[in-house]
Amino acid sequence: QVQLVESGGGLVQAGGSLRLSCVASGLTFSTYGMAWFRQAPVKEREIVAAIRWYGSRKYYADSVKGRFTISRDNAKNTVYLQMNSLKPEDTANYYCVTVEHWVLDRPRTFGSGGQGTQVTVSS
Repeated sequence: QVQLVESGGGLVQAGGSLRLSCVASGLTFSTYGMAWFRQAPVKEREIVAAIRWYGSRKYYADSVKGRFTISRDNAKNTVYLQMNSLKPEDTANYYCVTVEHWVLDRPRTFGSGGQGTQVTVSS
């Protein structure tokens, strides 16, 4: 079965950076689009970024544009999320999922995700 394992979270001060990784197994990774979601307590989950299987098409939520960068290494079955200029409102559990369907370069339906990695940004 598909397994997604996230890492790289932690505690960082506002303005700092973190790089998250998600290693996938149990699927032909190079044929799947991938996405990062985040969920904070008492908030709905929010898609952060997504990337097509071939890597050149990317989607970002308005809240992270210009600060976060999604990338992938198909040889390593890994998708990354580089997060710069972090803000306290970025505090959440971040997890990756497979993208099942895109519409006009926007990811629309998703597969199951991993357990996630906690990101905490202090002010």
